[in-house]
Amino acid sequence: MLPVHADAPAIEVAFVNKPDYHVNALGTKGIGEISTIGVVPAIAIAVFNATGKRVRELPITPDKLV
Repeated sequence: MLPVHADAPAIEVAFVNKPDYHVNALGTKGIGEISTIGVVPAIAIAVFNATGKRVRELPITPDKLV
């Protein structure tokens, strides 16, 4: 079975109406990370399909494939 975005659990979003100046000078945080949930598993599956070696720790580096 191939994991897809639909396999990800529901994500609850909470908006906090306070700036966080530890993140950046504007005090804003991005929500783009939500769309990247399936990227790492997809890359790991592609590496497994190409090499036959399953890597379960990040980062995936050449030494883990040898």
